[in-house]
Parts: sequence; C-alpha cells; structure tokens
Amino acid sequence: MSRIKVLIVDDSAFMRKVISNILSGSPDIEVLGTAKNGQEAIEKITLLRPDVVTMDIEMPVLNGLQALGFIMSECPTRVIMLTGAESDQGDLTMTAFQYGAVDFIQKPSGNISLDMEKIRDDLIRKITAAARVEVRKLGFIEEKVVKKEKTVYPARTGARKIIIIGSSTGGPRALNHIIPLLPSNLQVPVLIVQHMPAGFTKSLADRLDSQSMLRVREAADGDIIQIGSVFVAPGDFHMIVKQQKIDGEIKEVIGLTKGEKVQGVRPSVDVLLGSAVKIYGQDSIGIILTGMGSDGTCGIRKLKQAGGKVIAEDESTCVVYGMPRSVIEQKLADYILPVHEIARIITEIA
Repeated sequence: MSRIKVLIVDDSAFMRKVISNILSGSPDIEVLGTAKNGQEAIEKITLLRPDVVTMDIEMPVLNGLQALGFIMSECPTRVIMLTGAESDQGDLTMTAFQYGAVDFIQKPSGNISLDMEKIRDDLIRKITAAARVEVRKLGFIEEKVVKKEKTVYPARTGARKIIIIGSSTGGPRALNHIIPLLPSNLQVPVLIVQHMPAGFTKSLADRLDSQSMLRVREAADGDIIQIGSVFVAPGDFHMIVKQQKIDGEIKEVIGLTKGEKVQGVRPSVDVLLGSAVKIYGQDSIGIILTGMGSDGTCGIRKLKQAGGKVIAEDESTCVVYGMPRSVIEQKLADYILPVHEIARIITEIA
C-alpha cells in the first residue's frame, strides 16, 4: 500500500516544521511539501496532487477558509483544518465543514503550539481516515436560515420516546441533512453526541438551530428534556439522562459529567445511550451516523435488548464508515439508510 501524501499549510515556519516532523515519523505518511499561505497552498495542490492537506485557518494573503472554498470548487481535495484553541474558532470550523473540509484538529495551545506532540496520534489517525474518504462526498453544504416561531413545549413527565443520535467524523454534514428536516410538531426530544472538543459544539448547535424548525441548543446540566427540543452534548462532557423530582413531579433531565473518556472520547455515545435506555427502554430510538471507531455499538446493543429501534447510516453516504459499520456488522440495525432518508424514517417511527 502506498503512503499517504500530505501537504502541510501553515503561516508559521515553526509549525510547518513541527507538523512535518510528526507526520514524517509515521511509516504510512509522506510529507510532499509545505505552504505558508492559502495562495501557495492552491498552487502546490494543483502541482503536487496530495491525498490529504492539513490547513491552518488564520494566514496572510489568502486564509484557510478562502483557500478551502477555492480548492473544493476547482480541485477537490481532502482537507483537515487546523484551528487554534480559542473557542471563537467554532464558527470558523463550522464554515469549514460547510465548504467541504473532512475534519478538523484543534491545536493544543493556540496558533503557535509548542506541545503539538500531545495530538500526534489524533492527527495521524485523522489523516489516515481522511485518505480513505471519497472526495465526491465533500460537496458544499447549502444552508437556509429558517424563520419561524419556535414552540417550547411543557416538560413531559414519565418515560416517553427519545431519539439518541451519535456521530463523529463527517457528523456536522450528516446532521445538517437530518435535523433541519424534522417537523416542528415532532413529539420526541432529540439528544445528539457529536465528537468535538469544548468550544465547538455550541457553534454546531447554533448553526443547526438557525436552519431547523425545532429548537436546537448546546445542553446544560439540569436541562429538562422537552419535546420539540434538540440537545447537543457539550464538548469534553459526557451527557446522560437522569430522573429528578421537580415541583413535585419526576421529570427527565440532562446531566453532564467529567467521567473518564470512553474509547478515547468525551462525550461518548455509549455513555448517553446507556443512561437513556435505563429510563426509556423500548421507547428509545438510536441513530448512528458517520464516524471513526465504534463508539455507540455497546449502547446500541443495550437499546436493542430493551426493544428499541436502531437506524444506521448506509455506507454510500458516510464520510467515514466506521461507527455505522460496527453496528451493522453486529446485526443491530433495524434500518440501514442513506443520510437523506433518515429524517423521514425518524418522523414515521417517532
């Protein structure tokens, strides 16, 4: 198998050197070259045709987003965005997904990170996964802001149906095909775990909220789970469902914990599913979308044992066919569907 050819784009000579050294240490990766800004990146991509590009966002001449837009339009290539640690990078990262980025890596200490070795394994793992992505699946995401009167329904008591969605690499793109298509009168709350670090999940929730008839927001500890609402697990917290007595009634609420990472991730789909199934049982609907690894499979097995329904995204639309594959291969899926059909099935079975 030939090595993965990578172009590194960063305006810092120091960062280009550090990233080059990290990637050169992998026997599966060949660093084709580097570029110091978006304009130079476009020229070198056209000339060198790398398999994967790592792209800084903040650069002179032509920044990462501007370069990404041109690249995906004129010379589609798998691009992983490198972002600083500041939380305001969240909106820029969401825009990068909209333009066609495969994934992103958060620099551990801002734009100039002396401690890039901390993310060495994650960087190599994401580049390896990106190299297998079909570029045709990375087209521009059309966004339409929805103007609507959002209805906040009263909190429901007792166990009702619940929808749990888990996703990782390619997840923001998949969620964009699902959440905006759910009807305003959906009588089931939706809880989402998307593998993202702290500071980025709020931007994801805000983007989905602007396009959806349902109310979408980043979850907070103690939020009462209401129909007509979509809750996104905040980065670096496990989200769970628990019951709590409020105003004399037992209600389902969201809990956030800093428990140990599960399969290397926090939030974890398995953690959320495990807690929800204990309360909702056969009224649980689990949905596993595109992503690396197998997070969600253990929780989905518990959901199936309780009598719940399972939807897995079909390989044909997955950016990375990892999490759904694990569920499908273990014969846990009731429905295997391309992403554009999932909202319809949710509406039917919910």
